[in-house]
Amino acid sequence: MPPMAEATIEPTAEQMKALFAAPDDGPVVMVNLLRYLDTASDGSGRTGREAYNDYSAAVLPMVASRGGAIVYFGTAAPSVIGPEAEQWNDVVLVMYPSRAAFIDMTTSEEYVAVMGHRTAALADSRLIPTTQLPI
Repeated sequence: MPPMAEATIEPTAEQMKALFAAPDDGPVVMVNLLRYLDTASDGSGRTGREAYNDYSAAVLPMVASRGGAIVYFGTAAPSVIGPEAEQWNDVVLVMYPSRAAFIDMTTSEEYVAVMGHRTAALADSRLIPTTQLPI
């Protein structure tokens, strides 16, 4: 079995610089791959999924206020193609009207005040910005 990639919960400074520098020419859909902890890391006694649900409840109004929306939220099955060790619990697709809207939300004081629920919830994650291509 291939080795598991290092768990990542928060972006690095380099990843944030790349996000800020990327073209911002329209809507962006953020692909979230989520693996929850059995027990949230904040000592609250919640499960990881419960902590993420608390995060989601606080963040959804912030997303909507910036013109964004949840496009899809679903449970992930074992991968058909991909490292066996890299399995996910849920997949969330969140559309923002622009990268600037996403950056505005995630750098706001309101967001920073609740992001601890997300951090406490996750054993691992991926966050991938995507832009639609013409078919």
